[in-house]
Amino acid sequence: MGRYLPHPDDVPVELTLLKHECISRQELHTISLGGMACNYHRGWRRGTALQVRMPTLSTTICYLGYVAWCLRRKRSYLVGIAFVDEQTLFSARMGEQVCQIERYCRQHEPQSEQLSNQTLALEWVQLHANEFSHDTVRKAFA
Repeated sequence: MGRYLPHPDDVPVELTLLKHECISRQELHTISLGGMACNYHRGWRRGTALQVRMPTLSTTICYLGYVAWCLRRKRSYLVGIAFVDEQTLFSARMGEQVCQIERYCRQHEPQSEQLSNQTLALEWVQLHANEFSHDTVRKAFA
């Protein structure tokens, strides 16, 4: 089983139930490549099919995933969402990369007079892009 990238709390994510679709726990464990983990206001049952959207990226881009695990927190739930095909996992990782870059630029806003968002994005890519690379996805798939 692959790893779950943490989605930044300050970047909105929407999880929508896909009715009548689910995956067995055994099948989920066997074919999951990994995915993303996000804080959410409600919990989900393991194996539940979800549509994942990140509205700040696009209103039309979404990813099909399955709840791999769900942990109750004080005021929310930490939801691990598994992706079961390589293309979906890679696309979701690219979306997560954009979210991480967006967050990184916001964190460095006080310096933004000296550094442009493009410069900050390139800085983030140099530091972290390998974690999101196609090779990393392939290793999880192998």
